[in-house]
Amino acid sequence: MGERQKDGLKLNFDGRLRLQFQGASITSDAGLIACRELDDALGLTEQARGMLAEARTGRNIQHDLVALLRQSVFSRLAGYEDTNDAERLAQDPAMRAVISRRASERQAASTNTLSRFETEVLCSEENLEGLARLNNRWVDRAMARTPGKRLILDMDSSESPVHGQQEGAVYNGHFECVCYHPLFCFNQYGDCEGALLRPGNAHSADRWREVLEPVVERYRQKGTRLLFRGDAAFAKPDLYEYLEPLHIGYAIRLPANQVLQDEIWHLLKRPVGRPPKKPVVRYGDFIYRAKSWHFPRRVVAKVEWHRGELLPRVGFIVTNLSLPPEGVVHFYNGRGTAEQWIKEGKYALNWTRLSCHRFAANAVRLHLFVLAYNLGNFLRRLALPKTIADWSLRSVQVKLIKTGARMVRHARRIVFQMAEVAVSGALFAALLKRIDRLRIASG
Repeated sequence: MGERQKDGLKLNFDGRLRLQFQGASITSDAGLIACRELDDALGLTEQARGMLAEARTGRNIQHDLVALLRQSVFSRLAGYEDTNDAERLAQDPAMRAVISRRASERQAASTNTLSRFETEVLCSEENLEGLARLNNRWVDRAMARTPGKRLILDMDSSESPVHGQQEGAVYNGHFECVCYHPLFCFNQYGDCEGALLRPGNAHSADRWREVLEPVVERYRQKGTRLLFRGDAAFAKPDLYEYLEPLHIGYAIRLPANQVLQDEIWHLLKRPVGRPPKKPVVRYGDFIYRAKSWHFPRRVVAKVEWHRGELLPRVGFIVTNLSLPPEGVVHFYNGRGTAEQWIKEGKYALNWTRLSCHRFAANAVRLHLFVLAYNLGNFLRRLALPKTIADWSLRSVQVKLIKTGARMVRHARRIVFQMAEVAVSGALFAALLKRIDRLRIASG
């Protein structure tokens, strides 16, 4: 039993221990301060001033759009997937510090204020487009500090299960649930270049042009060499015909059919002798023209014979790359990282949490999740010291962002006394030093 005393709660199993509750000056999200430093170094959230339209009127506006955007994005990065926790976070010292100087002296936005911001202010068509442009600007800022002249774009879709009566939520037979079916485009560094919320019954490649075309136009203006990868859902003639005149190299999985199988009959013969432990892998390529194609294209085939399996594993890739067959397959296999990035968004940020009734409000929330994801990914790939450079976004969230701290307010300073658990003081200092270098690069 605990016993209340003036100096805290006393515990009987160890009389030395006391529990004192001073929640107003304690935070479990002190690592957000490093994210805010990166935000400031790259000039990310400040760009919203010219991209989001203020629809509120009146003289009693306490939080401007940038402060509200920061609260929406940073709370999601810390693992609070909707506005239900805003009332508590409004008093959190770390959250107040990263939002604005005004919030640090008073409090952050309440649940009602933040909900109105997300479901009313941002839901206008102008602001929905503004959020997409804002994400483009963020990725441009990060890419300006990323060496390399080649960019690989991966497109993939994912399911966002819902459990209510949300507009546009439809049963999807492939995923076997009622869901939305958003489309994503990532680069090879894990940055989300674009996202589009779609009804649950949308085909995996539906409306690909709305996501891909703005990304391609941005990088073509910079003279960046572009490459594209996609699974069999994107094996569409109109996609090939879009990429080829722009000289964009691509590798896209082709669904198997009997004509393709006949082209590689010589690779489908079972190897002679006892099967080895390692798979027997064979490659080949040939020219193929489907009925819906205007002209023939190169197709690469890979055949794997595994011990204990009666039939081989066969895959086909349509491509305009000049690499040897093994090189094309190796390049295409890198597409699996796009699925990894989607999983990071799902498990670290829970970006499948789209619980508003209106479709537009859920589209806004998906954009906010993407901004939060990209901010965390920028921190992961641009600022983490070498000793922790292999951390996933989930590790960044749990080990860095979820750092406990006590805030002490002085006359001229606000001090956060940080706990040293997964991240030491020296490691945090190295992180801030790397962020400062990014600031110098921008200046």
